[in-house]
Amino acid sequence: MLIAMRERVYSQSLRLKELRPISESAPLRLMLTIGALVFLALFLVLPLVTVFAEALSKGFRAYAAALSSPDTLAAIRLTLLTAAIAVSANLVFGLAAAWVVARFDFCGRKLLVTLIDLPLAVSPVIAGMIFVLVYGAHGWLSPLLDALGVKIIFAVPGIVLATTFVTVPFIARELIPLMLEQGSAEEEAALTLGASGWQTFRHVTLPNIKWGLLYGVILCNARAMGEFGAVSVVSGHIRGLTNTMPLHVEVLYNEYNFAAAFAVASLLALLAIVTLLIKGLLEGPAR
Repeated sequence: MLIAMRERVYSQSLRLKELRPISESAPLRLMLTIGALVFLALFLVLPLVTVFAEALSKGFRAYAAALSSPDTLAAIRLTLLTAAIAVSANLVFGLAAAWVVARFDFCGRKLLVTLIDLPLAVSPVIAGMIFVLVYGAHGWLSPLLDALGVKIIFAVPGIVLATTFVTVPFIARELIPLMLEQGSAEEEAALTLGASGWQTFRHVTLPNIKWGLLYGVILCNARAMGEFGAVSVVSGHIRGLTNTMPLHVEVLYNEYNFAAAFAVASLLALLAIVTLLIKGLLEGPAR
């Protein structure tokens, strides 16, 4: 019996050795690490440093003047307004879509998931052209919009629609796999114990998905503030009215006002860095 136990322990130790991950050699690890650091330095750190250096090239007073100009302030306000509306709309849609996909089995379920991913596959410029075709002056819905006195293209509603379209997948795609993995056992138990649908969502579902939800909201917000292609098509580039921050950077750069262009770009970069820091802080609790 003792021999059999020893053979069993020995076989288990061999199995553990077989499952142990292969360890790369020290030179290979060093080479891969240096390669990754060089790549990040050339394609991430250096461009960011260049943006801030060019923004402050004429001094802090010129930098502050560029950010406080009326056109820049209008672009900042429009960017924040558009991002707030787009994120709010996608928050509601993402929760509803994730709930439907993860909790119900119905005909067209795979089609719904495919449509959610569609904005990732379609070029933002094409998306903007689609909105012009539908809501433009000679679009499919132009008679109805003219009768109602509503202007979509070359106005704020068009910018909001285009931004909402390109940011559709970010919240839903964060929640769908999470809710599929968690299953519905806890929610069914809460309903069995007499909880209402809203109570079940607030006390069971929402605590389980809160970190994934926050993660998706942060990514959606970052994408909304930095969107250029679709917004460029539907905005009309009306200075002070329909220019978001990325569009305003393009306008200033085309006018050879490089210091002001890089100043606004540095503000966008700063918002992106803050977003990444918040994302990093949330990844620990999420795990």
